[in-house]
Amino acid sequence: MNQKERQQAKSRGLLDPSISLGRIAGVRIGLNWSWLIVFTLFVWSLAASYFPSRYPFLTGGAYVVMAVYAVILFFGSLLLHELGHAIQARREGMQIDGITLWLFGGVARFKAMFPSSGAEFRIALAGPLVTLVLSGIFAALAALVPASQALHGVLAWVAYVNLVLLVFNLIPALPLDGGRVLRSILWRAKGNFGWATAIAADIGRSFGYLLIGGGVLLFVLSGAFTGAWFAVVGWFLVNAAEAERRYAVARGALAGLRVGDLMVRNPVTAHPDQTIAAFVDESAGASRHALYPVVRDDEFIGVLPFGRVAHIPRDEWPRRAVSECMLPPDEVPVMREDDGLIDAFAKLGKADRRRGVVVRHGRLVGVLSLSDIERVLAERPASTAAAPRHDPRAQAS
Repeated sequence: MNQKERQQAKSRGLLDPSISLGRIAGVRIGLNWSWLIVFTLFVWSLAASYFPSRYPFLTGGAYVVMAVYAVILFFGSLLLHELGHAIQARREGMQIDGITLWLFGGVARFKAMFPSSGAEFRIALAGPLVTLVLSGIFAALAALVPASQALHGVLAWVAYVNLVLLVFNLIPALPLDGGRVLRSILWRAKGNFGWATAIAADIGRSFGYLLIGGGVLLFVLSGAFTGAWFAVVGWFLVNAAEAERRYAVARGALAGLRVGDLMVRNPVTAHPDQTIAAFVDESAGASRHALYPVVRDDEFIGVLPFGRVAHIPRDEWPRRAVSECMLPPDEVPVMREDDGLIDAFAKLGKADRRRGVVVRHGRLVGVLSLSDIERVLAERPASTAAAPRHDPRAQAS
């Protein structure tokens, strides 16, 4: 797929990992395509096995309807769980990037790291408290419905699965909520975010490996699909815990550094009215980069990936203008000079492009690449991994 086709696909949403479902309490809600896998598996499992074994007097169609409603209520519970995190985070002064339901449930994404250990503690507990309340509500409603009715089966299952989710999520292992609670306590006790993360992440990896081993053993001995699912969840926990650990190390190494400390000032730029031929001769020929900011009177108006130039036949270069090939400003990470370098590291790490622009009041002042930050991480000693006790600009997972 060439760049033009990629842009067209992106505009149609084919490469977007989530479908926007709107906003709740001002928080953007998205649905990842992988959610459909779990939705289908849950409905199939409930309709084919769980409900028939407990309500044998109902019809096959009734089991399917029960399963669909039960799974919808369950994922609604997951959404409310994440909203609990998000709303509490907003009370702590944090910005919310959104909530996405996906293969392993849901995730609330924050634009900055927890401002303090107390804030992380309160945010981490907000979700489980919502789940506890929901489990109690569904259990109470199930008690009001005769056990012979299908509605009782739906409500009882949702109450039970919320309780299981609550217990599992409170295990003190990153990235689970229990692991975040543990990290916040350790962070508070010693004032060292990196040390607290290392301990909670080690527990998270150990728990993940335990799930993988137990899942594989269960699958081999009994052929149960549950074993395979345990192994997949364990694999996810191991990788997520390691990502938390790496981020904590990076946070410590980059503590106190700003984008302005590392950015390249007076970068090579392109002008929208230049022909591609003139751009290559005057700019790209002297300094080859993957991405060039496009400016007019120092105002940042877009970016020109050199890959797009390479796809244009050379005989068309004298007739094609930079403005015809450039991408809009929102196609590249945009930062400010006083942004924390750890925030820039997280932003560039998530972006499709490894180079971002630095602007001041809409005017280009520099560029920053992910490789520049990685070089700093490689050069700074590991002992710097102990971050300050309070760092409101660090990025959360």
